[in-house]
Amino acid sequence: MQYLMTTIKFLLHNLVRHKLFVALLLAHLPQLYQPTTLVSAHQPFFEKPDTTSANAFEINDPTISTAIYASLDSIDDIDYFTFYGTKDSNILIGITIPDIEKNKGFAPYIALIGPNLPITGKTPESLLLEIETSKNGAVVLPPLTKPTWFFEPYSRTSYWRQQRKSIALPSSSTYTVAVWSDSTSNQYGKYVLVIGDREIRGGDPDFKVKLVNYWKPSTSASPIAEMPLWRRVLYWMSQLISN
Repeated sequence: MQYLMTTIKFLLHNLVRHKLFVALLLAHLPQLYQPTTLVSAHQPFFEKPDTTSANAFEINDPTISTAIYASLDSIDDIDYFTFYGTKDSNILIGITIPDIEKNKGFAPYIALIGPNLPITGKTPESLLLEIETSKNGAVVLPPLTKPTWFFEPYSRTSYWRQQRKSIALPSSSTYTVAVWSDSTSNQYGKYVLVIGDREIRGGDPDFKVKLVNYWKPSTSASPIAEMPLWRRVLYWMSQLISN
C-alpha cells in the first residue's frame, strides 16, 4: 500500500506535463491493488433497467462464469435472462444473496425454461402460462433451507450461497432463466444470478464503482464518497485524463 501511495503522489505531481505517461501507468495500476487471494474470475454485470419477459438480459456465453447483480422490487416482479445454448452443454445456474439486513428471509426461486425440458417444481401462474403457450419445459430450482455463508475477496463483500445446479441442455436453442420470490416473509431483495463456470476475466469495467451503490445505496449524489481514498484518487485521475 505504501508503494501504491508513493506512485499516486508521483503521478499527481506530473499529471499536467505527462498525461500520456499517466494514462499508460494508470492502465497497469489495477495489478497493484488487485487482491492476491482472488478465488474467482467471473464476469460481473448489473441489471439495469429492470428485466422483463419482453426486455430480458442477454447473456453472451452461458459457459463463462457470469454474475448478474439484480433485485426483485415488487410482489409480482419476475426477472428474465436469456442465452443461446448448444445441445448437451452442461450449464451451471445458481444464486447468491448479499448478506445485508434488508435481505433477511429473501430466498428467490430460479427456473430454466426451454425446449424439451420437463416441467418440474412450482411456478407462478404468469410464468406457467408463458411456459405452456410457448411449448417449453421448465426446471425449477427452489431455495435451500440452509444456505452457506461465504466471503468474496474480489468484491470484499459477504453472501449466502443458495441453490445451484449444472443442467444438461437437451437442444441447441435459446433458453430463458426466470427469477422470482415466493417467500411469505420477504418477497423483495437483492440477489446475484450466477451462470456458467468457465472463469475468464471481463464484465462491467465500472464494476467496483457500481458495486458500492448496489451493496449500500448512497444518500449522496454519487457513491464515490464511500470509496477508499486511494480508489477515489484513481477515479479522479482517470476523469482528468479523459478530459
